[in-house]
Amino acid sequence: MVSADNSHADKPGTNNSGADKRDYDVDLTVTLTEAPGAESRVFHLRSAAGILSPDPDSLDSNLPDATAALAAVEQFGEEVFFPEPRPDRICTQQYGGPQVAVVKGWFRGREVHSQFSRTDGCEIARWKALASLLGNTGGSTGAV
Repeated sequence: MVSADNSHADKPGTNNSGADKRDYDVDLTVTLTEAPGAESRVFHLRSAAGILSPDPDSLDSNLPDATAALAAVEQFGEEVFFPEPRPDRICTQQYGGPQVAVVKGWFRGREVHSQFSRTDGCEIARWKALASLLGNTGGSTGAV
């Protein structure tokens, strides 16, 4: 019989990087790179039952505007993180910048591993929808 360590399971909002995914309904880590070769920045967004950590400087949610990021994720998460295949999708051929963001973690019990960029109109639209999650810094706001 395999035993799991759930000693932190009754402590939602702890800064334990090994926190059980059941502690949060949103537990995302964003790695943002503004330009090729630039140093990456790492942001976290974690909430339990729609409530963010009360300490905005904690590792639980350290985005510039975690409240807006949570609202965007709640509004667009299913559509952006788990898109339905659409063969009729047409994307404008425009370039919005070199920024790349990788989002990993959990959203409502589903594992997330998504990459965001600004390489065409469809990708720019995805970026704009979640700009507050992606760090909302410099060129990452989605402005073209």
